[in-house]
Amino acid sequence: MSKEGISNDSLNTLASLDVAGNTFHYYSLPEAGKTLGDVSRLPFSLKVLLENLLRNEDGETVTEDHLKAMYKWLDERNSDTEIQYRPARVLMQDFTGVPAVVDLAAMRDAMNAAGKDPARINPLSAVDLVIDHSVMVDHFADASAFKDNVAIEMERNAERYEFLRWGQQAFDNFRVVPPGTGICHQVNLEYLGQTVWTKEQDGKHYAFPDTLVGTDSHTTMINGLGILGWGVGGIEAEAAMLGQPVSMLIPEVVGFKITGKLREGITATDLVLTVTQMLRERGVVGKFVEFYGDGLKDMPVADRATIANMAPEYGATCGFFPVDEQTLKYMQLTGRDDKQIELVEAYAKAQGLWREPGHEPVYTDTLELDMGDVEASLAGPKRPQDRVALKNMKSSFELLMQTSDKDPASDTERGKMQSEGGQMPVDPGDVEDSFEHALSQHTEFNGEKFRLDPGAVVIAAITSCTNTSNPSVMMAAGLLARKALEKGLMTKPWVKTSLAPGSKVVTEYFEAGGFQEDLDKLGFNLVGYGCTTCIGNSGPLPEPIEKAVENGDLTVASVLSGNRNFEGRVHPLVKTNWLASPPLVVAYALAGNVRVDLTKDPLGKDKDGNPVYLQDIWPSQAEIAEAVEKVKTDMFRKEYAAVFDGDATWQSIKVPESKVYEWSDKSTYIQHPPFFEGMDTEPEPVEDVKDARVLALLGDSVTTDHISPAGSIKADSPAGRYLQEHGVEPKDFNSYGSRRGNHEVMMRGTFANVRIKNEMLDGVEGGYTRHVPSGEEMAIYDAAMKYQEDDTPLVVIAGKEYGTGSSRDWAAKGTRLLGVKAVVAESFERIHRSNLIGMGVMPLQFPEGVDRKSLKLTGEETISLSGMAGEPKPGQKVTMTVAYPDGKEETVELISRIDTVNEAKYFINGGILHYVLREMIKAA
Repeated sequence: MSKEGISNDSLNTLASLDVAGNTFHYYSLPEAGKTLGDVSRLPFSLKVLLENLLRNEDGETVTEDHLKAMYKWLDERNSDTEIQYRPARVLMQDFTGVPAVVDLAAMRDAMNAAGKDPARINPLSAVDLVIDHSVMVDHFADASAFKDNVAIEMERNAERYEFLRWGQQAFDNFRVVPPGTGICHQVNLEYLGQTVWTKEQDGKHYAFPDTLVGTDSHTTMINGLGILGWGVGGIEAEAAMLGQPVSMLIPEVVGFKITGKLREGITATDLVLTVTQMLRERGVVGKFVEFYGDGLKDMPVADRATIANMAPEYGATCGFFPVDEQTLKYMQLTGRDDKQIELVEAYAKAQGLWREPGHEPVYTDTLELDMGDVEASLAGPKRPQDRVALKNMKSSFELLMQTSDKDPASDTERGKMQSEGGQMPVDPGDVEDSFEHALSQHTEFNGEKFRLDPGAVVIAAITSCTNTSNPSVMMAAGLLARKALEKGLMTKPWVKTSLAPGSKVVTEYFEAGGFQEDLDKLGFNLVGYGCTTCIGNSGPLPEPIEKAVENGDLTVASVLSGNRNFEGRVHPLVKTNWLASPPLVVAYALAGNVRVDLTKDPLGKDKDGNPVYLQDIWPSQAEIAEAVEKVKTDMFRKEYAAVFDGDATWQSIKVPESKVYEWSDKSTYIQHPPFFEGMDTEPEPVEDVKDARVLALLGDSVTTDHISPAGSIKADSPAGRYLQEHGVEPKDFNSYGSRRGNHEVMMRGTFANVRIKNEMLDGVEGGYTRHVPSGEEMAIYDAAMKYQEDDTPLVVIAGKEYGTGSSRDWAAKGTRLLGVKAVVAESFERIHRSNLIGMGVMPLQFPEGVDRKSLKLTGEETISLSGMAGEPKPGQKVTMTVAYPDGKEETVELISRIDTVNEAKYFINGGILHYVLREMIKAA
């Protein structure tokens, strides 16, 4: 309900519904329509927002004017009205969850220091944290891989897991799903999500839409179950946990009409890669996308969830599917309570949230796809929206090789070349020459001698929530493996294979169909239940393979069934990474090279020496459908019966029962963060920025992976040196993601991605910059510390789509700790822009036609920003004065990307958590 607990309900919308012997009260959208107007024409996702406002109307944060603005949206199909949205719950994974709990623990310390009860810092909304990001593929292709990897995970992460166990007992409304269980989004889809949420208050039961925010971009996966949810930064999620509403403008909603059916041999993965490309080209950043059309009638929730999962890849806030018969079927399959399913149907129909055939809401914009036009596809080599038709994979890779030593086509240009079915022209006469700079390497592994060529698939991973939640593509992988074995095909010896499902249910149905044995024989043994390769936890390549790649400077490939393939993410030595369906992952493991044209070239030879082609072993839709029938409700009920219990190792972790955390100076995983040290009850006034230096001059599509990598830590990096100084050997570094509870590691890892390119340096990759006063080239962290010694403020200059990718709060936290006052870019991705504000860093946008190139910036300049002082307002102009080394100056009017009044409050306070903490201290 609202902050007082009961809505003002100025429109008299409170109604009741009798379901399965219970009476549920709810705030009726049809009743609201009697006053506002015909709200039935609103997109379903906006109906969910409208219900949220009706239920939380308090005359202050939500007023009748906000309700009217929701209806007025129908006239303009967009709105500049800011609303306060209160999701029912929060979902976390451990990479983002650990720093969130660290912040909560630090806030308890601050409350304690202020003489207040630290227990007042406590989640007010239900919070589920799923430990899924910490298992790495150290062992693979053997029967004990899972057991060995989990043992290593528990040993590596003992400090983190002790901390989370403390949080589990110290905080109310906070549940932890232990390691080795599944991926948060798949657990959410298969178990946690309810579609309709209920709450008891004042002796009454209230029903309302299940809604959430999550500290992971792919929280959007739950949209496939008719649940509105999206990713936010950990900072924003913490505020939501502590009772702060999510401040947002009423969004534009793009309708995506789906018709027809997929052709034989085409998978849900091919569909989502096509949808991703189409929506990226249309431009939906910051918008809702809602799917409609007759094609939804027979589209199972698993396919919908695959499409919804990749909303961050197509740039949307969410990709929403309304409730219908398919929703109920999935809830039945996954073992939800019968009464809950009955409530979902009755409530959705009563509220007008049920999808009826032919119903087409009003949308800001629309586009359409006939699923019959979808073709087999992959996406890469470094952006998920760059779809490549399977038939064009060979030429796509060879074009990449041609341009790798020259000035390559920009990502945008490459995307345009790929857009027509992924076709990228290449001159066959140039191909052989293009490989001369990366000679093949002869090597040996596991007793086999072979030649490693450019394009070699060194990682083939069935991984990620995107596809492992979908039985049809997983069964297709199992069937293809079986057929390959029958033909006598085997995985190439240089391919590191792995299978990391998002839940134990996958193992249940693989074993029921006998497919796990087939996959094991090809090296796709179970390695863990977690995100693994998709987030950079691919583990090391076998040493002979790594040496061959390094010695030949080979451009090799990974093929993974994930959603992210950004530079340096999967593995630092693997320069090209391709997203594909699980059966294509297996196929490329058999082929061994992305230069094998799977539509024409044989995968290998059968026992009689005859060529075997992909079409010879690709399963039919009928075979896949028969295999999917083996997925049973009992499997879900069995695996989720004790989902919060964990194994004996987890249960044996002992922690002190205390309201405040007992920090250890010796820990290299968990450290008391400095954000609240010396914080006064009133914020210091915001000041203009004078004579700042440029810390980094960056191009387009700089991702949060570039800004704050999650993968491996190099021994000679500032973070690596810090860990070694504290007694940690390189073999025990773990990953940046696992060390997010230690700000000392994370600030040293900011801008430390091995593939980031700072334009202040020529031909240099990695986290380096020029310290301008001395002219010395050094690590970005080291330069930032030198600037801090001189009290020199810093700015970052960037191109388009700054901060794409994961909802990584450390990309903003690290930026602040390095002393960066503002980031000036051509455009920002939604979550990172919000996170920068949440940490007190000003996001500023160049006006149309102005950028770092038109200003001829080299990083040698000083930057001053005026117009920030006092109380910044949403969308205000900020004047940037560029002082060039030759004494000339130029001024530009930048646009503040503080978009809402609440964001302005957060920025004035130095960040969202500072604002919340001050408010709680005052109220205590």
